[in-house]
Amino acid sequence: MATVANRDWPSRTGLPAAEQRAELLAHLDRAVERRLNTVVLQVRPTADALWPSPYEPWAQCLTGTQGRDPGWDPLGTAVEEAHARGLQLHAWFNPYRVANHTDPGRLVPGHPARLHPEWVLPYGGKLYYDPGQPEVRRFVQDAMLDAVRRYDIDAVHWDDYFYPYPVAGQTFGDDETYARYGGGFRDKASWRRNNIDLLVSETAARIKGIKKDVAFGISPFGVWRNAATDPAGSDTSTGVQTYDDLYADTRKWIREGWIDHVVPQLYWHIGQSGADYAKLLPWWAGVVRGTGVGLYIGEALYKAGDPAQARAWQDRTELSRHLTLADGHPEVGGHCFFAAREVTADRIGAMATVVADHYPTRVRAPRR
Repeated sequence: MATVANRDWPSRTGLPAAEQRAELLAHLDRAVERRLNTVVLQVRPTADALWPSPYEPWAQCLTGTQGRDPGWDPLGTAVEEAHARGLQLHAWFNPYRVANHTDPGRLVPGHPARLHPEWVLPYGGKLYYDPGQPEVRRFVQDAMLDAVRRYDIDAVHWDDYFYPYPVAGQTFGDDETYARYGGGFRDKASWRRNNIDLLVSETAARIKGIKKDVAFGISPFGVWRNAATDPAGSDTSTGVQTYDDLYADTRKWIREGWIDHVVPQLYWHIGQSGADYAKLLPWWAGVVRGTGVGLYIGEALYKAGDPAQARAWQDRTELSRHLTLADGHPEVGGHCFFAAREVTADRIGAMATVVADHYPTRVRAPRR
């Protein structure tokens, strides 16, 4: 359930608290109706918060004004109401994105990014915290882990954003940070990957230090590296590779046991040229095999019935075939459907088909 730019919830900014709450509960009820067992709720979309955080302002997606108290506690309510329905609640954080614009003056006065302008870099029309600065790394951990301390969440969830996706003709301006902290690394890419490794490993340790039963999961872009780049990579030819472009060594995090589960975004259809779901699924199954790290496949429900998508996505049975394919891989523990709006709307009945074909009864969430 994405909240950034009001993608899934709330349906628009400025709704009264009672209407925001009613919409949230409707999403939870629909998850139960669809026989799902977990809701992944985005609670830190742009360096702001869906709970009364001592570190960051109230999220803009609630009232339309960053920092304005919405009059209720969305995360606290979500945890309580999800658990009352037998759902797990995974709190989804974006570590480094500050704003979907480049004007710090549009941030609420007192925002950490305004108090520490040296922490922030513009890139691709957005503002980001600089991952190479140790102070930044500590701060974003503190901001996220506040929710772990205060709420009975079942997991911390990150998506696919680490260093930003490449933008043609633009350079992420961390030369000064690299000059200050990059000594001992053979190149900037290695240093950047180490920065993200530190973020992941330190966060993992701190979560377990606070609450041992809170899981840590990450949902990366579905291609670690193409086989043409690295023989250990997948039989794909995507333009983006997380290792090389986002400086996110997702395979390492699994091998090191830093994360409890991985939710690769396999947002492609079976047979897609360059990124075939049927080839990526066994690759990820092989990566987690024997590691003890859970594997849940991220599914592109949002593509089903979208006329802009390939013919395969006009077939309401495409997603169901994904789950059938996964049945042959015991490493796959489940599937995560992006996103809540489509779980409800279900344009061509793809979600209903998945439920009819694969969820004859509701599957209980794993015990903590």
